[in-house]
Amino acid sequence: MQSYKKLVQSWRWYGPGDPVRLQDVKQAGASAVVTALHQVPHGEVWTEQAIMERKRHIESAGLVWNVVESLPVHEAIKTRSGECERYLENYRVSLRNLSKCGLKTICYNFMPVLDWTRTLLDMETDCGSRSLYFDWVDLAVFEKYVLKREEAEGDFPEGVWKEVDDRHQHMDQKRLEELTEIVLMGVPTEKGVSLDDLRNSISIYKEIGKEGLRENLAYFLNSISKVCEEEGMRMTIHPDDPPYPILGLPRIATSKEDLEYIIKKVNKPFNGLCFCTGSLGAGNHNNVPEILEAVVDRVYFVHLRNVRKDENGNFYESQHLNGDVDMAKVMKILVEENQKREAGIPFRPDHGYQMLDDLQKVTNPGYSAIGRLKGLAELRGLELGILAGNN
Repeated sequence: MQSYKKLVQSWRWYGPGDPVRLQDVKQAGASAVVTALHQVPHGEVWTEQAIMERKRHIESAGLVWNVVESLPVHEAIKTRSGECERYLENYRVSLRNLSKCGLKTICYNFMPVLDWTRTLLDMETDCGSRSLYFDWVDLAVFEKYVLKREEAEGDFPEGVWKEVDDRHQHMDQKRLEELTEIVLMGVPTEKGVSLDDLRNSISIYKEIGKEGLRENLAYFLNSISKVCEEEGMRMTIHPDDPPYPILGLPRIATSKEDLEYIIKKVNKPFNGLCFCTGSLGAGNHNNVPEILEAVVDRVYFVHLRNVRKDENGNFYESQHLNGDVDMAKVMKILVEENQKREAGIPFRPDHGYQMLDDLQKVTNPGYSAIGRLKGLAELRGLELGILAGNN
């Protein structure tokens, strides 16, 4: 077993303001940190000085910064409008600065306006822990009674709209306000969007559509390709979460077909994937191990998370080894691919239950310490078992 190469066990950390300390990360068993300069406004240059300051902070704790998650893509680039070219140049400068600091793997997404979307951040599980939850009827309540989008009814699964009025009737104002805040929040440490921002963006993306957004992604990738190739960078696009259109916004990274299209559209080694089992697993149309097998040679970063779906397509984030995604098959594919690589593939336990002592703490949604520690331990054990079985 000693001759086998292990995956690189990593941990997402939101910087010095994160309730989870770097000392906690080490105790959880991770050797590397995935982070970003969240204090820098989207589209502005990441300076070499700011990058090195963060890197030294991480290394002083005995860890390494191995993946940048995320270097955000400005909305002007996604819509190819306004100051798009200025933001593209800023992105190229930031990439070169990251490369100078030894950071070569970059995670990003091309989701319009919002990052991952949920409707409840503290669903109580049967064991008393808390998890993130997505409910179609709750989202429809937001659409009809808050966003008031006229075309919304036709965008929901059959039967959902019939339940909206009854759900709203039993929803007090506090819960409606909470739902609105959750839908609009985006990344936990970054500024959310306003209702007016969202309405305006929906109008813009209606004109762009899926094909237009695909073309804008290709334009972005081609615009940074020279820098990436010269610097040996690896870009990894994160799948859309959830993996279907919502709020009238197009999605372009939701399925095997989408991921293969992205790879082939700009078919250069720097153009890779962040393979997120939870995002892809939330779609009934996706067989996650099958997708991984199809694209594994371009997977440069991995998020391991599991979900449980019901017959209506609602889902909650389950324990890492106990959900709809066959994590054993996923891990086996990754372990086998990892043996072919010169450097190990970085992965992190994505999200986790809020549990035990963390139930009494204020934490970033999905990113409390103990639930992810549990997930990392389980995933490390799964990997070790597969390696032992192959030896």
